[in-house]
Amino acid sequence: LGRGFRVWFYEVLNFGDKRKMISVNFTDTQKIGLGLVAFGLALLMLGVMLFFDSGLLAIGNILFIAGIFFIIGPHKTYNFFFQTHKLKGTLFFVGGMLIVLIGWPIIGMLVEIYGAFVLFRGLIPYALLFLRRLPVIGHVLNLPGLRSVRTNTSFIFCYGSFSRR
Repeated sequence: LGRGFRVWFYEVLNFGDKRKMISVNFTDTQKIGLGLVAFGLALLMLGVMLFFDSGLLAIGNILFIAGIFFIIGPHKTYNFFFQTHKLKGTLFFVGGMLIVLIGWPIIGMLVEIYGAFVLFRGLIPYALLFLRRLPVIGHVLNLPGLRSVRTNTSFIFCYGSFSRR
């Protein structure tokens, strides 16, 4: 386990029942980061389910950020959060975390969700492409009415509007 841990999963191709096996290597620090992100998201969901418990939300936020730090490393984390076009999302995300810590969890979570949306909106089209390859969800996303909505939505997420800049 010194060099890394190999995770195997199947990717379902769009045509037929053919499957392709993909391997992903994780180092020990990345495995710790995945655990921190998963535990942080679980605490965030638990904090919301328990009527916005400030303590659980704060710990979930800290674990989530620490997990991202462990997964992609300190330099890439800094570069991700402090890009000029993502600075607004970073400020809202961190501001929402601070508002949760102050003791206003509902307002803080709303501000934090907006910041996370602004930060991660460039990843949403890729997530939709991944979901399109899943067996049941992919068929739903490929229905004629949803296909055009999905394409227009991913364009809005990437560029902010329908007008090309």
